[in-house]
Amino acid sequence: MPSSGFPGFPAEALQFLRGLEKNNRREWFEPRKTVYEERVRAPMLELVAALNARMRAFAPEFATEPQRAVYRIYRDTRFSHDKTPYKTHIAASFTRRGFEKHSGAGYYLGVSAKEIDVAGGVYMPSPEELRSIRLHLLENHAEFDRILSRPMVRKTLGSLAGEKLSRVPKGFPAEHPSASLVQHKQWLLWSKLDPAMATTPRLFVEILKRFRAMAPFIDFLNAPLANLRRKPDPRAFLD
Repeated sequence: MPSSGFPGFPAEALQFLRGLEKNNRREWFEPRKTVYEERVRAPMLELVAALNARMRAFAPEFATEPQRAVYRIYRDTRFSHDKTPYKTHIAASFTRRGFEKHSGAGYYLGVSAKEIDVAGGVYMPSPEELRSIRLHLLENHAEFDRILSRPMVRKTLGSLAGEKLSRVPKGFPAEHPSASLVQHKQWLLWSKLDPAMATTPRLFVEILKRFRAMAPFIDFLNAPLANLRRKPDPRAFLD
């Protein structure tokens, strides 16, 4: 695969993230904010831009403006017992054009001092999206199984992950071949890479390889969502 021009994160990026894990407080972060901006966030913006350029060949509707794709370092602590103010990783997501962020299926990557996460799928579906995907699986489960069984998916991403119910949701046939798929509340493919890769050009190659492998999976999950209304469906299955 030709080089992207992205050399990897500087070593200072992982050093900063390791330090933040040990000193997750404003008094430590503020004097080092410039280090975060220049050695962590700026390279992540470059990585997203490089991925966008290649994703236009297989997922053009997911090319996302880097400033919008990269998450803020600040944690929302309003409803959490954990009041540490900062995330100890840098992450980005790629949302389908025309969908709101976190709506539908998309691509994700995250880099910390401990691991690199590369993932994709449906993480926070609305009730209406949940129902639509389940109905889609009911009719097209064989196609979904074929996608998950592809050698490159198995090799680079493993098996289907995500939270699921203990039983088939109300209104869906328990004996149907798609029953185990319909039980899911999330449909995810997830891979963890060695954090040492973060400072090398190989990072881009391995992320892109996984994004390309999961593209049919993402497209399948988004297929029933393209024409959804953007307000909750009161008839949705909330089981």
